[in-house]
Amino acid sequence: MPEPTTSPGTVRRRFTREELASFRDAEVPDLMPEPGELRLLFVGINPGLWTAATRTHFAHPVNRFYPALLRAGILERPIDPAAGMTDADRDYLRSRGIGITNVVRRATAKASDLTNAELRAGGEQLVRTVRRHRPSVVAVAGITAYRAAFGLPKAVPGRQPEPLAGAELWVVPNPSGLNAHETVASLATAYAAPARAAGITGVVAG
Repeated sequence: MPEPTTSPGTVRRRFTREELASFRDAEVPDLMPEPGELRLLFVGINPGLWTAATRTHFAHPVNRFYPALLRAGILERPIDPAAGMTDADRDYLRSRGIGITNVVRRATAKASDLTNAELRAGGEQLVRTVRRHRPSVVAVAGITAYRAAFGLPKAVPGRQPEPLAGAELWVVPNPSGLNAHETVASLATAYAAPARAAGITGVVAG
Protein backbone atom coordinates (compact mmCIF):
# COMPACT_ATOMS: atom_id res chain seq x y z
CA MET A 1 0.00 0.00 0.00
CA PRO A 2 1.46 3.42 -0.87
CA GLU A 3 1.95 6.04 1.76
CA PRO A 4 -0.57 8.91 1.72
CA THR A 5 0.60 11.60 -0.67
CA THR A 6 -0.63 14.57 1.32
CA SER A 7 1.08 16.69 3.93
CA PRO A 8 0.49 20.12 5.43
CA GLY A 9 0.70 22.70 2.69
CA THR A 10 0.11 20.13 -0.05
CA VAL A 11 -3.09 20.36 -2.09
CA ARG A 12 -4.17 16.96 -3.36
CA ARG A 13 -7.83 16.68 -4.26
CA ARG A 14 -7.84 13.96 -6.89
CA PHE A 15 -6.94 10.30 -6.81
CA THR A 16 -7.09 7.77 -9.60
CA ARG A 17 -9.39 4.81 -9.15
CA GLU A 18 -6.33 2.58 -8.84
CA GLU A 19 -4.80 4.78 -6.15
CA LEU A 20 -7.96 4.71 -4.09
CA ALA A 21 -8.36 0.95 -4.52
CA SER A 22 -4.87 0.44 -3.06
CA PHE A 23 -6.16 1.74 0.28
CA ARG A 24 -8.86 -0.91 0.63
CA ASP A 25 -8.67 -2.52 4.11
CA ALA A 26 -6.35 0.22 5.44
CA GLU A 27 -7.02 1.68 8.88
CA VAL A 28 -7.19 5.35 9.87
CA PRO A 29 -5.96 6.40 13.33
CA ASP A 30 -8.55 7.69 15.76
CA LEU A 31 -8.51 11.41 16.48
CA MET A 32 -8.59 11.82 20.26
CA PRO A 33 -7.90 14.67 22.70
CA GLU A 34 -5.70 14.18 25.74
CA PRO A 35 -7.06 11.87 28.47
CA GLY A 36 -9.88 13.51 30.38
CA GLU A 37 -10.55 16.14 27.69
CA LEU A 38 -12.85 14.16 25.37
CA ARG A 39 -16.34 15.59 25.53
CA LEU A 40 -17.95 14.46 22.27
CA LEU A 41 -16.93 11.35 20.33
CA PHE A 42 -18.25 11.11 16.76
CA VAL A 43 -18.36 7.58 15.39
CA GLY A 44 -18.41 6.93 11.65
CA ILE A 45 -19.40 3.59 10.13
CA ASN A 46 -15.97 2.83 8.63
CA PRO A 47 -13.35 4.72 6.61
CA GLY A 48 -13.98 5.27 2.94
CA LEU A 49 -11.11 4.95 0.51
CA TRP A 50 -10.61 8.72 0.31
CA THR A 51 -10.45 8.88 4.10
CA ALA A 52 -7.85 6.11 4.10
CA ALA A 53 -5.82 7.83 1.37
CA THR A 54 -5.67 11.09 3.32
CA ARG A 55 -5.72 9.52 6.81
CA THR A 56 -8.46 12.00 7.64
CA HIS A 57 -11.95 11.06 8.87
CA PHE A 58 -14.93 12.14 6.73
CA ALA A 59 -12.50 13.50 4.12
CA HIS A 60 -14.34 12.91 0.86
CA PRO A 61 -15.03 16.25 -0.88
CA VAL A 62 -18.81 15.66 -0.98
CA ASN A 63 -19.06 14.59 2.66
CA ARG A 64 -21.04 17.15 4.70
CA PHE A 65 -19.56 16.39 8.14
CA TYR A 66 -17.33 19.44 8.62
CA PRO A 67 -19.70 21.95 6.95
CA ALA A 68 -22.44 20.67 9.27
CA LEU A 69 -20.22 21.06 12.34
CA LEU A 70 -19.48 24.63 11.30
CA ARG A 71 -23.13 25.49 10.69
CA ALA A 72 -24.07 23.94 14.03
CA GLY A 73 -21.58 26.12 15.89
CA ILE A 74 -19.59 23.06 17.00
CA LEU A 75 -16.65 24.48 15.02
CA GLU A 76 -15.92 28.20 14.92
CA ARG A 77 -13.86 28.10 11.74
CA PRO A 78 -14.06 25.98 8.58
CA ILE A 79 -12.04 22.81 8.04
CA ASP A 80 -11.46 21.48 4.52
CA PRO A 81 -10.07 17.95 4.93
CA ALA A 82 -10.27 16.78 1.30
CA ALA A 83 -6.49 17.06 0.81
CA GLY A 84 -5.70 15.75 4.28
CA MET A 85 -6.27 17.53 7.56
CA THR A 86 -3.42 19.68 8.83
CA ASP A 87 -1.88 19.25 12.26
CA ALA A 88 -3.40 22.62 13.20
CA ASP A 89 -6.86 21.33 12.23
CA ARG A 90 -6.40 18.18 14.32
CA ASP A 91 -5.23 20.21 17.28
CA TYR A 92 -8.21 22.53 16.87
CA LEU A 93 -10.67 19.64 17.00
CA ARG A 94 -8.92 18.23 20.06
CA SER A 95 -9.02 21.63 21.75
CA ARG A 96 -12.80 21.61 21.29
CA GLY A 97 -13.01 18.27 23.11
CA ILE A 98 -13.97 16.42 19.91
CA GLY A 99 -12.80 12.93 18.98
CA ILE A 100 -13.51 10.79 15.92
CA THR A 101 -13.44 7.00 15.52
CA ASN A 102 -15.31 4.33 13.52
CA VAL A 103 -17.45 1.29 14.26
CA VAL A 104 -15.32 -0.77 11.84
CA ARG A 105 -11.73 0.22 11.27
CA ARG A 106 -11.02 -1.19 7.81
CA ALA A 107 -11.57 0.98 4.74
CA THR A 108 -13.98 -0.05 2.00
CA ALA A 109 -15.38 1.56 -1.11
CA LYS A 110 -18.88 1.50 0.42
CA ALA A 111 -20.22 0.90 3.91
CA SER A 112 -22.46 -1.78 2.40
CA ASP A 113 -19.28 -3.84 1.78
CA LEU A 114 -19.18 -4.58 5.52
CA THR A 115 -20.67 -7.76 6.94
CA ASN A 116 -23.02 -7.88 9.91
CA ALA A 117 -20.36 -9.87 11.76
CA GLU A 118 -17.88 -7.03 11.23
CA LEU A 119 -20.38 -4.50 12.50
CA ARG A 120 -21.14 -6.56 15.60
CA ALA A 121 -17.42 -6.95 16.32
CA GLY A 122 -17.04 -3.22 15.73
CA GLY A 123 -19.76 -2.51 18.26
CA GLU A 124 -17.86 -4.50 20.87
CA GLN A 125 -14.67 -2.63 20.00
CA LEU A 126 -16.49 0.70 20.30
CA VAL A 127 -17.59 -0.16 23.82
CA ARG A 128 -13.95 -0.79 24.74
CA THR A 129 -12.90 2.50 23.12
CA VAL A 130 -15.53 4.44 25.06
CA ARG A 131 -14.50 2.79 28.33
CA ARG A 132 -10.87 3.70 27.67
CA HIS A 133 -11.36 7.32 26.57
CA ARG A 134 -14.48 8.15 28.66
CA PRO A 135 -16.23 10.76 26.50
CA SER A 136 -19.23 12.57 27.97
CA VAL A 137 -21.31 11.96 24.83
CA VAL A 138 -21.05 9.54 21.90
CA ALA A 139 -22.71 10.28 18.55
CA VAL A 140 -22.89 7.39 16.08
CA ALA A 141 -23.39 8.64 12.52
CA GLY A 142 -25.63 6.07 10.86
CA ILE A 143 -28.76 4.38 12.20
CA THR A 144 -28.51 1.27 10.00
CA ALA A 145 -24.96 0.52 11.12
CA TYR A 146 -25.87 1.21 14.75
CA ARG A 147 -28.77 -1.25 14.62
CA ALA A 148 -26.52 -3.96 13.15
CA ALA A 149 -23.59 -3.28 15.47
CA PHE A 150 -25.67 -3.49 18.64
CA GLY A 151 -28.43 -5.88 17.61
CA LEU A 152 -31.15 -3.25 18.00
CA PRO A 153 -33.28 -3.45 14.84
CA LYS A 154 -35.96 -1.11 16.23
CA ALA A 155 -33.60 1.67 17.35
CA VAL A 156 -34.52 5.14 16.11
CA PRO A 157 -32.31 8.21 15.60
CA GLY A 158 -31.76 10.68 18.40
CA ARG A 159 -30.81 10.22 22.03
CA GLN A 160 -30.81 6.55 22.98
CA PRO A 161 -32.53 5.32 26.15
CA GLU A 162 -29.42 3.54 27.44
CA PRO A 163 -25.87 4.94 27.77
CA LEU A 164 -22.89 3.34 26.05
CA ALA A 165 -20.23 2.34 28.56
CA GLY A 166 -21.27 5.26 30.76
CA ALA A 167 -21.51 7.88 27.99
CA GLU A 168 -24.72 9.55 26.85
CA LEU A 169 -25.48 8.01 23.46
CA TRP A 170 -26.98 9.59 20.35
CA VAL A 171 -27.51 8.25 16.85
CA VAL A 172 -27.29 10.95 14.19
CA PRO A 173 -27.51 10.89 10.38
CA ASN A 174 -24.63 9.74 8.22
CA PRO A 175 -23.05 12.80 6.51
CA SER A 176 -22.00 10.88 3.38
CA GLY A 177 -22.96 12.43 0.07
CA LEU A 178 -24.75 9.15 -0.65
CA ASN A 179 -27.27 9.97 2.09
CA ALA A 180 -29.44 12.10 -0.17
CA HIS A 181 -32.18 12.58 2.43
CA GLU A 182 -29.96 14.91 4.47
CA THR A 183 -28.62 18.42 3.85
CA VAL A 184 -25.95 20.43 5.63
CA ALA A 185 -28.76 22.24 7.46
CA SER A 186 -30.52 19.06 8.65
CA LEU A 187 -27.20 17.48 9.65
CA ALA A 188 -26.27 20.62 11.59
CA THR A 189 -29.51 20.42 13.53
CA ALA A 190 -28.94 16.76 14.33
CA TYR A 191 -25.31 17.26 15.38
CA ALA A 192 -26.04 20.32 17.50
CA ALA A 193 -28.13 18.29 19.97
CA PRO A 194 -25.38 15.93 21.19
CA ALA A 195 -22.92 18.83 21.09
CA ARG A 196 -25.09 20.79 23.51
CA ALA A 197 -25.37 17.70 25.71
CA ALA A 198 -21.56 17.50 25.75
CA GLY A 199 -21.17 21.14 26.71
CA ILE A 200 -19.93 22.20 23.28
CA THR A 201 -21.71 25.12 21.65
CA GLY A 202 -24.23 23.78 19.17
CA VAL A 203 -26.41 26.61 17.91
CA VAL A 204 -27.43 26.20 14.29
CA ALA A 205 -26.84 29.33 12.22
CA GLY A 206 -29.79 30.74 10.33
